[in-house]
Amino acid sequence: MVRQVLIAIAFLVFLSSCSTFKPLNFTSNKQVTSSAVPTTQPTKFIEEIAVTPKASTDRTAIKPEIKQTVSTRGLDIVETPALKQESDEISRILASRHAAVEDASSVQLKYAVLLNTEVEALPTKTLLESVDEWYGVRYRTGGNTKTGVDCSGFTVAVYAAAYGLAIPRVSREQYRTSRKISTTELQEGDLVFFNTNGRGVSHVGVYLGNNKFIHASVSRGVMVNDLYEPYYLKRYIGAGRMEEKEAITASN
Repeated sequence: MVRQVLIAIAFLVFLSSCSTFKPLNFTSNKQVTSSAVPTTQPTKFIEEIAVTPKASTDRTAIKPEIKQTVSTRGLDIVETPALKQESDEISRILASRHAAVEDASSVQLKYAVLLNTEVEALPTKTLLESVDEWYGVRYRTGGNTKTGVDCSGFTVAVYAAAYGLAIPRVSREQYRTSRKISTTELQEGDLVFFNTNGRGVSHVGVYLGNNKFIHASVSRGVMVNDLYEPYYLKRYIGAGRMEEKEAITASN
């Protein structure tokens, strides 16, 4: 027992005689980095960072400039006297057309549609009323009344009512006594002639304008047709103007 106590005392004395204790070194496969170790690279402040802006491809940035350009272009328009005169002329024409439509009779409106033209371009009201009295009357060979009329009977009645003129009863004679004119010279009231039976002049109508004429057709009675319809164009002979009618028209 005494021996064990002596050994313990000796061990304590040995320990007390060691003035320095070396730290124990532990080895590990992982490298430990201490956060306390200062970095070797100096910290760069944001003021030192040079930023080069990338060229923008956004086109919206130029839109204000474009809008400004467009808006200022309108300020460059100067109303010249010629432009003002043209504007006034257009206004006058529109006002005239409006007034013409407002004052138009039912007969004028009807023939504006039939002739496919403006009211102010229609034939005289007297001529329109004269032909309209017969509009829709059925065809009858040799007829000259509202119960039935043929082509030359119709033109005789129209000339008597519109111009107070007596013209030959037969279409062939009407063609012979009229002054021949070209199609480009046609005016309202002129006569247009056709060969419908292969034996010369056999049909006649009254020209109204815009290539339209009114006549007593065999199939549908008194109606309006176009000179350039294939049937009439193929059979068209020419146009004639009564000298007396021309003088009456000129005096009105």
